[in-house]
Amino acid sequence: MKNKGLLYGIIAYILWGFFPIYWRLLQEVPAIELLGHRIAWSFLLLAVVILFMRQWSGFRSALNARTFRVYFIAAILIGVNWLTYVWAVNAGFIIETSLGYFINPLLSVLMGVFFLRERLRSAQWIPIALAAIGVAYLTFAYGRLPWIALLLAFSFGFYGLAKKLAPLGSVFGLTLETGILFLPAVAYLGWAEASGSASFLHTDAASNLLMIGAGVVTTIPLLLFASAAKQIPLSMIGILQYLAPTIQFLIGILVYKEPFDQSRLIGFGIVWLALVVFWVENYLASRRSTSTLPAFSE
Repeated sequence: MKNKGLLYGIIAYILWGFFPIYWRLLQEVPAIELLGHRIAWSFLLLAVVILFMRQWSGFRSALNARTFRVYFIAAILIGVNWLTYVWAVNAGFIIETSLGYFINPLLSVLMGVFFLRERLRSAQWIPIALAAIGVAYLTFAYGRLPWIALLLAFSFGFYGLAKKLAPLGSVFGLTLETGILFLPAVAYLGWAEASGSASFLHTDAASNLLMIGAGVVTTIPLLLFASAAKQIPLSMIGILQYLAPTIQFLIGILVYKEPFDQSRLIGFGIVWLALVVFWVENYLASRRSTSTLPAFSE
């Protein structure tokens, strides 16, 4: 069971890692239209999945005013995240998008301190300080604030915070989120069609299929991840989550030849060092905690 969950997790993060290649195949389609298709087709596919699993009545019974409010916020945040990501990938900022997801785990820890009153060990502040130094250095190297990375990290960080407070599971949750955004998405796609600016059904067949497939590439990794999360430890998920930004980073450099000079290497290196320190400190703390547990005796 555990090996199967690990396999599902690896496949999910690898698929997320190769997302840039998928979106670059639709580079001529405006990012806002791609977002509309991603939302619309994802919702329809998730609704079919829930119907197939005969869980529609359970999904409907879980809905109430509080649940809707939480998921409305989550829907806005994931919509901002998806739009920023697709635009950045097709505008040639794949490397910077990967930075956002490298920063995200440390930002999530900081959010836990400020919003959930979680307490950090003294040594845990070191990687957070290093990440801040790395971002500051990259601001100097870029000649601007790496706003794409920060917007992705903050939108996904707050999205994770909202999901932590949300009552539904991942499949029901994403169904509700995309359902909340479904009508605005369809309205925009309808407006684009009426105004003559739509790409869907006005381009080649491959592009049309890829736009429909936006729902598939969104849903499949989510379902794999949801299954993996139930079968393997959270610590393993924590390690696997770096597969996706690492693959994206390599794709940006090796496939699309985005610039990555020595100064950017230094900035990224500081962030990577922060992540190494973060995980080593967590590992050592976990070992100390285990060693202080009382021995079991009958």
